[in-house]
Amino acid sequence: MSTFKKAEKKIDFVFLGIVSALVIFGLIIFLSASFGVLAKNETKFYGILFNQIVLGLGGGVIALIVGMSIPYQFWRKYAFYIFIASIIITALVLVPGLGFHHGGATRWLRIGPVSFQPVELLKFGFVSYLAAWIAWVKPKTEQIKKVIVPALFLLAVVSFVLILQPDTKNLVLLVFTAIVMLFVAKIPMKYIGILALIGLIGLGGLIAVKDHARSRVLTYLSVLRPDRFNQDDLGRNFQINQSTLAIGVGGVWGRGLGQSIQKFTHLPEPQGDSVFAVLAEELGFIGVLFLLILYMLFALRGLKIASHSPDTFSRLLVTGIVILIISQSFLNIASMSGLLPLTGVPLVFVSHGGTALAFALFSMGVVLQVSKHQLSL
Repeated sequence: MSTFKKAEKKIDFVFLGIVSALVIFGLIIFLSASFGVLAKNETKFYGILFNQIVLGLGGGVIALIVGMSIPYQFWRKYAFYIFIASIIITALVLVPGLGFHHGGATRWLRIGPVSFQPVELLKFGFVSYLAAWIAWVKPKTEQIKKVIVPALFLLAVVSFVLILQPDTKNLVLLVFTAIVMLFVAKIPMKYIGILALIGLIGLGGLIAVKDHARSRVLTYLSVLRPDRFNQDDLGRNFQINQSTLAIGVGGVWGRGLGQSIQKFTHLPEPQGDSVFAVLAEELGFIGVLFLLILYMLFALRGLKIASHSPDTFSRLLVTGIVILIISQSFLNIASMSGLLPLTGVPLVFVSHGGTALAFALFSMGVVLQVSKHQLSL
């Protein structure tokens, strides 16, 4: 007789509480960081607030309810079509007149006054289809090539679309997530190692041929120099220098909520990529530790839901969603701290980005939907 039993049909309220805490804390930090924009451009400030609160948070709550209401089997049944649609929509950013260029990249679609990043849809489409494919193939065959080869093909298609934008950071996140999903699916490590090696070779090739990627690596290497604050102060080192200065002056307790100086002066995009530096300056080590604990609780509870999921598809789907969010968040923190090259990835639930927040909350709804069916000991 099985030692597992079906739990009552209730969502995981602990996970919902952790997500709610992340969203509320993130909103507080975002609002504080955004006052750095208000000091420079009042119109932009109100536009940012509308995008984050109305479209991101308001739309995200609706998206969370939708994701929580749709049976998770729906995403398995239509995973292929969702993935194809996400590829097509993401590729539309390359169409003149539709794509919106900003910060040296074309990653946004503009529809009237609203712009959004379709890569957020692509992330979900990729994870859901990879989970569905592995769940379909693995019970039918012991031939590992029928899992690894399609995974490589999916990554090749995604790579082609993202490199053209260029969007190396999200490509790296998807490759890492795919590797973790294959590990959870108990694919032999030697095959996962081959996939990881191919990914590293591909990343090395991108760094060699793409100026923006090479520049990020060179900036990172220059950060390691003891005299870096005297080198290229207004050039490629500027953002990381200002970010680490903000983190450093925060100390243990910080200057106090709302009291950041760097957000008004030197931090580029204080409400966006640099929001972690504002957090560290205002709330210090204690604030940073609180955020890290929330992320760790999010990862642990999310992976617990995955481990108790009723089938292979739901287990891999939840794993992919959780790993994508947690790896992106820690990549932002590491890059803003100078531990890794600058990537430009937003801090999930905190950084400005209505599309990113809405899709993140939608994916949380999907995880909560799966949690209603989890098995308990």
